[in-house]
Amino acid sequence: MAEQQLGVLKALDVAKTQLYHFTAIVIAGMGFFTDAYDLFCVSLVTKLLGRLYYFNPLSDKPGSLPPHVAAAVNGVALCGTLAGQLFFGWLGDKLGRKKVYGITLIMMIVCSVASGLSFGDTAQGVMTTLCFFRFWLGFGIGGDYPLSATIMSEYANKKTRGAFIAAVFAMQGIGILAGGFVALAVSSIFDKKFPAPTYAVDRALSTPPQADYIWRIIVMFGALPAALTYYWRMKMPETARYTALVAKNIKQATQDMSKVLQVELEMEERAEDIVKDPRLNYGLFSKEFAKRHGLPLLGCTSTWFLLDIAFYSQNLFQKDIFSAIGWIPKASTMNGIHEVFMIARAQTLIALCSTVPGYWFTVAFIDIMGRFAIQLMGFFMMTVFMFAIAFPYNHWIKPDNRIGFVVMYSLTFFFANFGPNATTFIVPAEIFPARLRSTCHGISAATGKAGAIVGAFGFLYAAQPQDKNKTDAGYPPGIGVKNSLIMLGVINFVGMLFTFLVPEPKGKSLEELSGETEVEK
Repeated sequence: MAEQQLGVLKALDVAKTQLYHFTAIVIAGMGFFTDAYDLFCVSLVTKLLGRLYYFNPLSDKPGSLPPHVAAAVNGVALCGTLAGQLFFGWLGDKLGRKKVYGITLIMMIVCSVASGLSFGDTAQGVMTTLCFFRFWLGFGIGGDYPLSATIMSEYANKKTRGAFIAAVFAMQGIGILAGGFVALAVSSIFDKKFPAPTYAVDRALSTPPQADYIWRIIVMFGALPAALTYYWRMKMPETARYTALVAKNIKQATQDMSKVLQVELEMEERAEDIVKDPRLNYGLFSKEFAKRHGLPLLGCTSTWFLLDIAFYSQNLFQKDIFSAIGWIPKASTMNGIHEVFMIARAQTLIALCSTVPGYWFTVAFIDIMGRFAIQLMGFFMMTVFMFAIAFPYNHWIKPDNRIGFVVMYSLTFFFANFGPNATTFIVPAEIFPARLRSTCHGISAATGKAGAIVGAFGFLYAAQPQDKNKTDAGYPPGIGVKNSLIMLGVINFVGMLFTFLVPEPKGKSLEELSGETEVEK
């Protein structure tokens, strides 16, 4: 077997880090910014939606979304994302990364704005239209996962590829922060303009009718950064690896990359034979694929699945955990607008202190430590901190120990992002052959989203107290927060074991990893 890599791809692998790398990070990253913003901003406004649309003047507590509605609003975007990852992942390998990339972006922009314009005469009408548009928003977001990762990995050089893909992923953290800041700004302005009494003082007036604009503005704002990058997204050439290895047009790939790298590239003589070798054209369901990539694909899917159960159950229930430890005052002591402010403040603090630094730690260390070490360490630390929170849970809830609790909770998040949350996104974009890369990344990501759905819905019910008089309205008794956290700790531990199936792509070219350079002499 002789190792042969096309000259144009070798040129990309050894290219020095230059401006086009950073342009690619920003263009691909903006999609991720919008993804994170749209998926997480809804958790900032669910309490407000409850007050606005499910107000009951006879109740001591402000209105809240009934369980099935809360689950739908939080989860419908995740279901859309799962479908989008599979569909656009497959499409990205069929039509090319660039074409599909524009479609997903338009979809995200339109549905972002539309979900803010959700209308209806009844509460049910508004919630139904909101869920409808959030599903399609999720569908567009889903396409962004495999495409952003694949485009970035195919554009990057081999020395800093991990850091580049991680940087695209780290834009999620900035999206989550932006969601918090927008919510803080909007709710402050409305609080000043439309002062309202607390719920305990006057039930009907505690949520002024103008508050209906708050959630709409917050939800729609996510479309702005995506719209700004649309033009540049369309100007990016198709990746050389797609053009050469999948579309088999080496001449075009060489021309495109000459422009991007700003050097003259020559086309080799035997280039065509390399690409057209029949043994390198096996399909996704072939024995050859199972033999070469079966176990790595299992490793990628299982670790992402297990991680997202833990990751999303934490993220979606931050506000419940904050209320439990007293960071957010009792709902009846606030008006509706102020409640948005308090929830956003707590989430933004956690994001600033733990979520965002974790992402950038990955960017800094991934090409030094390697993907495997970071993922193993992350799962291990998450297991440790989950158990450390769960077993003495009753000790942490006491008012004097709250700071300790928040520190432990933040550390869990820090090691999710400086750990498997980033690596599970990076590795699938590196180890599969070019013509199946986007599909396999989509499959891995969709399995992850299935885990997110388990985390988001399963733990919504599981975390309910065991005493049925203390549960939230409409929920059956669960196993309580403490036992839920123990379960999450176990899940993280299993994730650590599955990490051993994932190969280490550090410092190797994409073709070497996927076996696309092996051709008989």
